[in-house]
Amino acid sequence: MTSPVDRIRGYHAELREIRRDLHAHPELAFQESRTSARVVEYLKKWGIETHTGLAKTGVVGVIRNGKSNRGVGLRADMDCLPMHEASTFAHKSKHEGRMHACGHDGHTTMLLGAARYLAETRNFDGTAYLIFQPAEEGGGGGQVMVQEGLFDRFPANEVYALHNWPIMAPGTIAVRAGPMMAATDEVVITIRGKGGHAAVPQLTVDPVVAAAQVIGALQTIASRNVNPLDAIVVSICSLETSQIGAFNVIPEFVRLIGTVRSFRAETRDLAEKRVKEICSKTAEALGASAEIRYSRGYPATVNTEKEAAFAARVGERIFGKGNVVTDAEPTMGGEDFSYMLQARPGAYVWLGQGGGPGGCFLHNPNFDFNDEVIPLGAGYLAALVEDALPAK
Repeated sequence: MTSPVDRIRGYHAELREIRRDLHAHPELAFQESRTSARVVEYLKKWGIETHTGLAKTGVVGVIRNGKSNRGVGLRADMDCLPMHEASTFAHKSKHEGRMHACGHDGHTTMLLGAARYLAETRNFDGTAYLIFQPAEEGGGGGQVMVQEGLFDRFPANEVYALHNWPIMAPGTIAVRAGPMMAATDEVVITIRGKGGHAAVPQLTVDPVVAAAQVIGALQTIASRNVNPLDAIVVSICSLETSQIGAFNVIPEFVRLIGTVRSFRAETRDLAEKRVKEICSKTAEALGASAEIRYSRGYPATVNTEKEAAFAARVGERIFGKGNVVTDAEPTMGGEDFSYMLQARPGAYVWLGQGGGPGGCFLHNPNFDFNDEVIPLGAGYLAALVEDALPAK
């Protein structure tokens, strides 16, 4: 079977310009109106049935062929990050405080490339659903699309997503059964004491000391509560007090902000329980009190076994067997494609793009998507449809 990559290389230059245009005009979660309009413009240009309105700025393209009632969903995220770009190239962000530092401009472009190829060749039997999702960066756009009836209106039997991975070489992918990304929970802990003069601490209840004890005790969740073969991260990332700048004042309260990352639902439940117990009891033991707000973020991104194995086989056809990694370690980063995987079987795949401009990892102010991998990613997405829905 001929690889779609070769045909897509024929319009690589156009796709590169699309990607750079999207990079220069980044839009935040649920504000991707220009991006959505550009997506709709290209889909209609290629004769693809187009639907808008899901999750405010979401777009779904539909390509039907043959008689099969089976369908495959392909998802790309469209939003940017609230970051200042440090690059100086011509297509750098035109909007201060917004940039595509995670490669969503490239993801959108690759799905557009796959859409054009599938519309032109129709070498499959069934329906391809092209899902352009808003608000991955903290907005939960994937969850909103599912809640608003994504798979009721567009009944894909399985769904796939591709994310660039700068620490892997171009021409490689990684996919595994089970967790690929972690659940991302947020915790805000406010420890209240009794402020006063630092020279007479016996007349105070020091929330700083209590906070220090809490920070240390929280690390026992990983070291003493969770199986050492399981994975969990408890990180306190920010600390603020009611009194800033004075060297001789014990504050009234200390606020801690952090994150808890895990893969297994049971571990996630245990972590929430222990965070609340440790904070409240440790503060109480020191005469203080603790208010804990534990907010569950994205669930873990968990690939189903059958679809992960299928995604790997397609990767072997497109990239070669030696360029498909099936034992990659999952990462503690989060991804709201997890909501789609809760609704449908499927797989989340990493696409190597190392060696591109910037030479840095995601969420870096110097990041830029490597345009050379656009045909590779687009061809792989198209191949997922062709192999899942073989033409009769």
